[in-house]
Amino acid sequence: MSEELRKSSYDCDICKESFLEESKFSQHKQIHTGEQPYKCDICGKSFSRRGSLATHKQLHTGKKPHQCDICGKSFSVGSSLTRHKCIHTGEKPDHCDLCGKSFSENGSLAQHKRIHTGEKPYQCGVCGESFYHRGNFTTHSRVHTGEKPYHCDICDKSFSVSSCLTRHKRIHAVEKTSP
Repeated sequence: MSEELRKSSYDCDICKESFLEESKFSQHKQIHTGEQPYKCDICGKSFSRRGSLATHKQLHTGKKPHQCDICGKSFSVGSSLTRHKCIHTGEKPDHCDLCGKSFSENGSLAQHKRIHTGEKPYQCGVCGESFYHRGNFTTHSRVHTGEKPYHCDICDKSFSVSSCLTRHKRIHAVEKTSP
């Protein structure tokens, strides 16, 4: 970036990313604060950006007009198809400027960068523990709420983590093969 451009840019103190427009910088800061003012009126999921909410709402239509010409998998959003195709090509277009690690998804790169910055933007309001990833925070929250959304369709046992349900189902697979 030229010195003249650098002077007119907005630099994030937390992750050092730069923006030319104040509006883009303001949106970016919401990533660090965890602020998600845009809420889906259908399912209640919240987003930090209006565009992300609009993209999300396309999922509720059930329409998947974007189809992969290699495997036939369909997507409701064109950008999801574009990213999906990286699975077939092995392409990893997003690179960490700090360590060089490559990613097929920009979101994965953003999460990875938190390892370098030490940023843990998702904090539990009950116990104060902080997390790099929203998914880990969501799973942790279930410790406090007791929520167990993953149900075994064979024995009705419930689990707070999907991998625990997967591991549990192996018990039933063994039972079927045992004499």
